This record gives sequence, structure tokens and C-alpha cells, in this order.
Amino acid sequence: MNERTRAYVELSLAMIIVGSSVVVGKLVVATFPVFLASALRFAIASLILVPLLWQRESIGLTLTRRDWSILFLQAFTGVFLFSIFLLYGLKFTNAAEAGIITSITPAVVGIISFLFLKEYLSTYKVLGIGFAVGGVILINVLGATLDTAHGSLPLLGNTLVFGAVVGEALFTIFRKTASNKVSSLRMATVVSVIGLLLFLPLAVFEAAAFDFSAVSWAEWFPILYYAIVVTVIGFILWFQGVQKVPASTAAVFTSIMPVSAVLLSYLILQEPFAWSHIWGGLCVLIGLILIVRKPSQQVVQLK
Repeated sequence: MNERTRAYVELSLAMIIVGSSVVVGKLVVATFPVFLASALRFAIASLILVPLLWQRESIGLTLTRRDWSILFLQAFTGVFLFSIFLLYGLKFTNAAEAGIITSITPAVVGIISFLFLKEYLSTYKVLGIGFAVGGVILINVLGATLDTAHGSLPLLGNTLVFGAVVGEALFTIFRKTASNKVSSLRMATVVSVIGLLLFLPLAVFEAAAFDFSAVSWAEWFPILYYAIVVTVIGFILWFQGVQKVPASTAAVFTSIMPVSAVLLSYLILQEPFAWSHIWGGLCVLIGLILIVRKPSQQVVQLK
């Protein structure tokens, strides 16, 4: 398996895992408050990642001030703000509208990468992004139920969800600007520890009023999955993959996330089947096929 193919596999697996986190996240917040759940997630992940980093790479590698700044920005935008904007945004708007907004993540990453990283898009990549975004929109728009009930403040909710999209986009972009000496394992470890520190103050406040004795062993499982699979494995896969490809290419793979979430909602949450999800998934697949083609000489430059 060559490096490019390996990167595509890593990015795909990472987004499948992130898609599963949507389903698991619903189970988590049904039991735990948002900040406490997030702090527990990153505490468990840090307990795994820190010893793993010590064993494999030695923690003593000196990072520059620029490296620390980028790692903090990744944790702040892609971990802290993303979680807050998304979870609280869903309190004010419905899931269908939130899904439509999250569909534009590849476009936001692409725009930011053109503006700040000076990356180019081949014709096939332009078409691939179009198919991928279109497929996700099909999943969310045509697959929505006829129930048109909105949240209490849909404009506020949609704005918050868009903030989560920007946070996710910046998370990907900052990885491209980090030093090559910062490995995927080191980056996942540092981001997890910083994420824990950011969530901790309000998590302590929520923990003081939370009845841990009322939580069953089964209700702890989603937290463990969130920490080990989503945070440890998912972060490492995504960091490894995005390091090997342009940010615009990595952006398209974020379209797998809602497809994964929909399929897993059938299996785990027993949500109703919709043909629009199948057609949308096929569009995403076509987009990925187009995007992984070898670059042609013709490119499109956006200035």
C-alpha cells in the first residue's frame, strides 16, 4: 500500500469513527452533562495517550513556541469550541437543519486552504467536492422527516452549528501548518490534554451537582468508547492521514462522517430508513472516486 492510499484509508476510518461518535454522543449526553462528559472523555484518553507517547517517542522532545501555539489552537477550535457549538446549537435548532449546515465542512476547509495555504484544486477535485457536498445535502435535506418543528431559537442554533463547522475546518487546517517533527501520536496526546484542561473548570462545577451513583455500568460504556475509539484511535488516524495529503483532499473525506452517522443510526438507534440516504451516500462515493484520481495538469486557482 503506497503512502497516498494509506492516507485515504486512515482518513476514511477516522471519519467513520467520528460518524459513530454522533450516535454515541446522543447516548452520552442522555446521562452526563456536556462539560463533565467531555472532561471525562479527555481524561481517559490522556491516561492512555501519555504513557503510550512516553513508551514510543519519549515525552522530552522540545517543541517550539509556534508548535505549542498551533496545538493549542487545534484543541481550542476543533475540540473545545466544536463540542460546545454543536451540542448547544442542537438545543435551539432541529437535527435536520444542523445536518445541512455541517454538510458545508469540506467547502469551508477548501476555502480556508486556498486563502491561507495557497493550495490548488484540480478539475477532478472540484467535481469531487461538488458531488461529496451534494451527497451530504441529499442525506440531510431529502432524508429529513415531514416534522417541521423547530427549536426555540433556530437562528441562534444554526449560527452555533456553523461555528462548529468553522472549528472543525480550522482543526484540519492547523494540522497542515504544524511542524513535521510533531508526530500524530504527540499531537493527539497534547490536544487531548489541552482539551481536558479547557473543559475541566466547568466540569468540576457540573460534577459537584452530579449523582455518579445513579450511573450504571452500561451507561459508562459510551464514555469509554468516546475516549478510546473516538479520541485516541480517531485522532491518531486523522492526524496521520491529513499530514500526507492536501487540506482540500482531506476536506472531502469529512463527507463520510454523516454517511457513517446515518448508517449507524439505523443499526443502533433503529431510526427509519430513507432512500435519500442511499442516493446521498452514492454521491459521496462518486466524489471520493473523483478526488483520489491522480492530479491532472489542469488546475483551478482561487484567489
